[in-house]
Amino acid sequence: MIDNLDELASLRVERTGHVAEVTLLGPGKGNAMGPDFWNELPRVFRAADADPEVRAIVLTGGGEHFSYGLDLQAMLPQWSEYLGGDALAAPRTAFLDEIRRLQDAVNSIARTRKPVVAAVAGWCIGGGIDVITAADIRLASADAKFSVREVKMAIVADLGTLQRLGTIVGEGHARELAFTGRDIDAARAERIGLVNDVYPDPESMQAAARELAAEIAANPPLAVQGAKEVLGVNTQDQVEAGQRYVSTWNAAFLPSKDLSEAVQAFMERREPEFTGE
Repeated sequence: MIDNLDELASLRVERTGHVAEVTLLGPGKGNAMGPDFWNELPRVFRAADADPEVRAIVLTGGGEHFSYGLDLQAMLPQWSEYLGGDALAAPRTAFLDEIRRLQDAVNSIARTRKPVVAAVAGWCIGGGIDVITAADIRLASADAKFSVREVKMAIVADLGTLQRLGTIVGEGHARELAFTGRDIDAARAERIGLVNDVYPDPESMQAAARELAAEIAANPPLAVQGAKEVLGVNTQDQVEAGQRYVSTWNAAFLPSKDLSEAVQAFMERREPEFTGE
């Protein structure tokens, strides 16, 4: 049950009545997604799914930002054997398994039978977009900014954004965001349908997310869960097929000179120079 979860490092879980609130905690001010996050996220959402006392979930970020996305500094060292230029079939197969493990963590949000309301303040980048597109409803404060940033790191986004975003905002907007990696503000996110509503500040946005979750939780739970399951049938197979394809693609093609240049430039806080190698 969700109330029995303990020893969480990257997430905080609280329940008020029939609403569970899951908060990203870090590390650092941007709630970057490191090893603890990827281990704990599926534990939390599977516990919420199994808990009959939980009827709706609010997913939010602690501090000023929702998430800066994948914690490259924490994750890259354990991926070094996968990404080396001489990596052959065995390490690439292991990397395929790793990508699918991270996909499964994000998918735990979509698979829970309880509706999930994502409440976004500040930055929501890369892996943060994967997470909120797996939610059912998204709200934002006026200071929120969004970026499908992977392309700027020489990465094909592989944890669900490319499979879910088009359904949410339409193919044209999804392709623009995925191809450019540009930042968009909350006003544009609302115009294209990435978020349902924008609120003046994080406090009013959080209050609205809790009120919406409580309104959902007040309805007959099995009917709500049934509606979510029926709605999910429309896209579930497409998402799963797309994730299988992109995980295979990245296991084969992710290692590149451009990726190394992107990481080096990130560490050195300079603009990268990509060569297409």
